[in-house]
Formats: sequence, structure tokens, C-alpha cells
Amino acid sequence: MSKDGIKLKINKKRYGLIILVLSLVLVLSIGFFSVIGTANIRPLDVLRIVLSKMPIINKHIEIEDLPDSYEAIIWTIRLPRVLLGVLVGASLSMAGAAFQGLFKNPMADPYVIGISSGAAFGATIAIVFGINISILNISSISIFAFIGALAAVFLVVNMARFNHKIPTTTLLLSGIATGQFLTAIMSLFMVMNSKDLAKIVYWTMGTLAGKGWKPLVSISIPSIISMVLMNFFVKDLNILLTGEESAQSLGVDVERVKTYILILGTFMVSMSVSISGIIGFVGLIIPHMVRLVLGADHKILLPASALVGGIFMISADLVARTVISPMELPVGIITALFGGPFFLYLLRASRKQA
Repeated sequence: MSKDGIKLKINKKRYGLIILVLSLVLVLSIGFFSVIGTANIRPLDVLRIVLSKMPIINKHIEIEDLPDSYEAIIWTIRLPRVLLGVLVGASLSMAGAAFQGLFKNPMADPYVIGISSGAAFGATIAIVFGINISILNISSISIFAFIGALAAVFLVVNMARFNHKIPTTTLLLSGIATGQFLTAIMSLFMVMNSKDLAKIVYWTMGTLAGKGWKPLVSISIPSIISMVLMNFFVKDLNILLTGEESAQSLGVDVERVKTYILILGTFMVSMSVSISGIIGFVGLIIPHMVRLVLGADHKILLPASALVGGIFMISADLVARTVISPMELPVGIITALFGGPFFLYLLRASRKQA
């Protein structure tokens, strides 16, 4: 057997172990963060309540001795909130990792390049004009969020493109300008539609509070399918790291692959924004940190970013709902407090390398 073959087998074993460990940490985090809250409920009681809702197993689990309020707190409030945090964090992080690989730019985050603002703008349009349609159980807000995000990303990319390249500076400036422009229009909607003010402000701050199971179920299937499909492009993303001309010579249809990745990533972001609002910098911080630890191979980078992103999001949400308890902060504030300085660090590092 060749040395390369041995190395490949070792890498596969290592990658599998990393994903297994991160998956276990994520499961433990879900259980841990479902226990923590203002109401003091024992971990064993939390487990009993969850198991009592599982098919087949529920016949053998008795929870009659527990107060009804415990079941409402765990099953109706905490668990769907934690699971939604996992889904949002995973979606934003995987999309961020894919965009960073696609643009070969560690600052290509869905928030920074205007995709999140585009999704929030589309959702605002649906709210203000009372559009109420549904396609494949996807709400009108999610549909318009996707349309807004897609329009924003193609606008930013085409504005930033120069001589078939996308320089870092122009990408950032185009994204920031587009995001600010869309935010200004949303502010105008706030002034003109005071009755929708609270809903629109909700999109601009980002929160996981008060969602329940319905929105989680509505975006879970399309989001998970998008993440699975994104993993089919790991080989193409790795080849694109060598440069577009080199990738073209190796048989990659560069423009088609870029379009597919942009659409999938934008769809993931828009599904998250349509439910949670704008939560910035998750797609910037997590992929960069995972890349520093595990390397740039997208075969491990994409799934690892999704898992770490889920852990990070529910951790940030825990801080948001406990740091000034009994009041809550929007989780978007917490991620911005982490992400803002991190973005400045990356910007400074890129200037030193220039």
C-alpha cells in the first residue's frame, strides 16, 4: 500500500473521530442548556419529560408526579429554543465556511457581505405588505427572506468583481454598503408602519426566544437538506482553493459550482434569518477557528463548522438569557460582542499580509 493510501486512511479515521467527539459534545450541550434556566428543574426530571414525548419509550415513562409547569417549560420553551439555536448556528457556520472557501477570503461572512441584511429585508417586505403564501410548508416570510438574500449576494458579488477576481477590500465594502442600504430601507419601513415596528426591530436584533416547535419544524427539513447537499461540493471547494484557472483545468465547472454554492449557502442563511432575525458574525468566527485547528480541507471543515456553530450558538443564547436574568438580551448582541473585535483582528491581520 502506498504512503498516500495509508495517510488517507489515517485522515479518514481522524476525521471520523473528530466528528464523533463534536457530535457527542453537541448532544451533551443540548441536554445541559435545556436544564439551565430561571426555573430550577433537576436534570433527571428534564430527561423524564423528554423521554415521555418519545414514541414507544413514552409508554414506560411516568411524569404524573411532576408539576405541569415543568413540562411546559422544558418541552414548550427550552428544548425547541435550544434545538433552534443548534440549527441556526449550524446553518450560519456552514454557509460561512463555504463562502470563505468560495471567495478564498476569511472575512466572507453572511452578515458582513450583506446576505443576512438581504434576508431580513425580504422578510420585512412580507411582514409589511401582509403577504401570506406557503410553498412546501415554507412560509411567505422564509420565501421572501430567501429572495432578498439571493438578490443581495448576487448584487454584492457583481459589484465587487473586478477583472474576473473578487478583491477582499471591494467585497467587504460592497457587502457593508449593501447591508447599510437595506438596513436604511428597513428603518424607513419602521417609521412608516408603526404597527409592524416591533416585528421589524425583531429582525434587526436577532433572538431565539418565544419560537416554539412550529417555526423549528418548518425550517428544519429544508435547512438540513441544504447542509447535506453542500457537503457534495467539498471536493470542488478544495480544488477552488488552488485558483479558478487551475480548477477549470482540472475539470471543475467553476461558474456552475459557484452558483450552486451561493444558492445553497444563501438558502441556509435565509431560513435562519426568517425565524431568528439577523444574528451576525457566527459565520465569520466559527469557520475561521475550526480552520485554524483542523485545517482547510472542506471535507472536515464543513461538518465540523456546523457542529461547533451549533454549540457556539446555544452557548451564546445561554448568556443572552441568563446574564441579566430575569430579563433577556437578544442573542445577536452577544454574537456581535464576540464577532466585532474578531472581525477587526482579521482585518488587521489581512493588512499585515498585504
